[in-house]
Amino acid sequence: MQQKLRVGVFFGGCSAEHEISLMSAVNVINALDSSKYEIIPIGVDRNGKMFLQHLLMSSQGKVQGEIKLIPHINNQVVLVPGTGHGLLVNLFTKEKLHAIDIAFPIMHGSYGEDGTIQGVIKAANVPFVGSDLLSSAICMDKDIAKRLLRDAGLPIVDFITLHKHSRDQIEPQQIIKKLGLPCFVKPANLGSSIGVFKVKDKKDLASAIDSAFEYDNKVLIEKYIEGREIECAVLGNTELKTSLPGEVIPKQEFYSYDAKYFDDNGADVVAVADISKELQSQIQSLAIDAFRCLECQGMARVDFFLAKDDEIFINEVNTVPGFTAISQYPKMWEASGLLCPILLDELITLALAHFDEQKSLKITP
Repeated sequence: MQQKLRVGVFFGGCSAEHEISLMSAVNVINALDSSKYEIIPIGVDRNGKMFLQHLLMSSQGKVQGEIKLIPHINNQVVLVPGTGHGLLVNLFTKEKLHAIDIAFPIMHGSYGEDGTIQGVIKAANVPFVGSDLLSSAICMDKDIAKRLLRDAGLPIVDFITLHKHSRDQIEPQQIIKKLGLPCFVKPANLGSSIGVFKVKDKKDLASAIDSAFEYDNKVLIEKYIEGREIECAVLGNTELKTSLPGEVIPKQEFYSYDAKYFDDNGADVVAVADISKELQSQIQSLAIDAFRCLECQGMARVDFFLAKDDEIFINEVNTVPGFTAISQYPKMWEASGLLCPILLDELITLALAHFDEQKSLKITP
């Protein structure tokens, strides 16, 4: 009998998206084929400490209810290199608790999507699902990502970047002159619309910037595009494929944090957007271009604005897209004929292939 692949699922984390990660982890664990994989659940608390978790599971291998991260000193672990795998070691007793063959970090936002957890896992010599350190960090920083996309000739929305130490060098009137009103103000290194504000009046601009700076030392101000929010899922390392594009139709001013995860009436999420075949093809092509430009691996969700004149703009690239019950990445693939268990199989296969490719490189002269 073939031994099951031991998958360490990392969830939680230090970011403002901690709770969303717990929701995503439930769906990932439930969709992983229990006949192929042994799940090792690792919760990361808001201080970055790792704890081996003991989840309440059904006889079918499904998580019962929600995941609630339980940090207990007896379960605190560190990930260290093993022989052909990583080892989870109790931080205090030094006992070797579990070996993991591959990591699946389903941690959103800072420290989970920006290359931090990927660096920890890579240092332990363990393959992991998703983008490597560099591409994770690039995509998390919307300022850097937009500059690279722009330099590659890909269509992006006009923006201004403010740093906390020099924010007063640009007057509100200068911002409005370049970008107009309304405009969007957002932290450069967060997701899930946390700390994002749609500014309609000059008098509200300074307070929106102040609020965004509470989450990050760098803030992005973007031109508002009137139109539709289209998303496209990408899968692969070098040979890439895309889902059919989907659409998010906000019922509020924009697709806010509450609308994404907690308000049942916050938005309509459409797995296949009602757009022409020509637009569909253009968006899929741009999604691949953005994925390659930012050197992503494994998976990404590429978000677009579709203006009223059908002009397409790349908004951002998410390297750890949500896997909650309402998240677009798995929904778009399902609508494109790829069910979540098979999607996860492919992601694990891609991660192992990328790891083997990297290991084949010379490390000595």
